[in-house]
Amino acid sequence: MKNIIKLSVFVLLVLQAATGYAQRMEGVITYTKSNYWTRIYSRLDYLSKEEKDRIKLTWGANDKYDKDMKLVFTPDKSLYTYVSKQGQTEDGRYSWKEDEYVVYRDFATGKETDWIEMLGRVYQVEDSLKMPNWKIMNKIKDIQGHVCMMAVTEDTIKKQSITAWFADDLPVSVGPGAYYGLPGAILELEINEGDVVITANKIEMKPVGDEIIPSKKLKGRKISRKAQDDLIYNHIKDSMKSRRNPYWSMPF
Repeated sequence: MKNIIKLSVFVLLVLQAATGYAQRMEGVITYTKSNYWTRIYSRLDYLSKEEKDRIKLTWGANDKYDKDMKLVFTPDKSLYTYVSKQGQTEDGRYSWKEDEYVVYRDFATGKETDWIEMLGRVYQVEDSLKMPNWKIMNKIKDIQGHVCMMAVTEDTIKKQSITAWFADDLPVSVGPGAYYGLPGAILELEINEGDVVITANKIEMKPVGDEIIPSKKLKGRKISRKAQDDLIYNHIKDSMKSRRNPYWSMPF
């Protein structure tokens, strides 16, 4: 009888621990998003080697542009946006308002909604969730004290390689930007082998409350994901033909 009571207590404690762990699977991950502009320019086919070398010489070691981003998440939803919409130079002399950029995923309903400012206007992109086609690789590394596994995919519209590092001890299928769908939270994302790197610098497990709800002030021209892909594809093609960097007027 005593053994049965002990076993029942043990099972109850395990269930309580598991329930508490599931309840804690919400929080905020803060990232540093780094754009390396000389690397981005080096991939523009219309530029000659001399022009690329001149750009590299001009930018020097100051080609990196950092933004602080945050991912608010629960098991059912995620919202990715700026920590602050106010951009500023390192010396504090110049500041500006960042372009609108909010990426919202509702896993419970299978819907996604993004508010993206690009090509001179804000678009509200609404569609069903479409998970990236990931391939999990046999590589690991530590990020913020979490052992992360490597996974790769491809952006076929922008023709970019994507490398993600996800932590399976954070079993929520979330990540920065449009990238999610792995067996753990993505703590680092690399675009085109380092042109852009998004790395977690802080992970807070806590109740997120209304922070995960998109602002009712967000507005934009409503389009589908396919329509957005067509806009991006044609913009990149036209920009290359006109010898313009397409990423000055749209997110990389």
